[in-house]
Amino acid sequence: MLDSGRTIFAANLDSAPLRDLFLLTAKPFLYVFNCDSDELSIEPLKQRLRALVAPAEAIFLDAKIESELVEMDADEAREFLAEMGITEPGLDVLARVGFDTLGLQTFLTAGPKESRAWTIRKGATAPEAAGVIHSDFQKGFIRAEIVSFGDLVSAGSMQNARAKGKVRLEGKDYLMADGDVVEFRFNV
Repeated sequence: MLDSGRTIFAANLDSAPLRDLFLLTAKPFLYVFNCDSDELSIEPLKQRLRALVAPAEAIFLDAKIESELVEMDADEAREFLAEMGITEPGLDVLARVGFDTLGLQTFLTAGPKESRAWTIRKGATAPEAAGVIHSDFQKGFIRAEIVSFGDLVSAGSMQNARAKGKVRLEGKDYLMADGDVVEFRFNV
């Protein structure tokens, strides 16, 4: 496979038997193309580059534009992007696609003093997510109170979300979803 110039990732081979070799070509790939602003609008060029690196993801951005966006406040940045016909900053796309390529997702915890985002692997169960916060949370896991981020924002508070029936209790077999807002119940 490697002599042919293809990567293990591109060949879609099971990398588990090769894990002990720590081959870079078995890792997921993500290509970022730094294009000028004119090239960002040339769809045939982008399609050709996507085909060249497939099955890996291809992200297209203009590093000059991205560096200018960092210097602007949020309203200026939105207006600047709209003028250029760009819907989302390239760095935001890179972060989102990079997380997805690595098989990661986020859940949130929120309380009166702080809100925090936690990173877990896709397919993690509620107890595994609790273990990211503290191993005692995983050992003594009882259940999780979960509301989606969108439902929480539209309700305005956890109390309102409960009143609207948007908060649900989940057990040990619950697979976490990206953007879940969670309060873990545990006993140690």
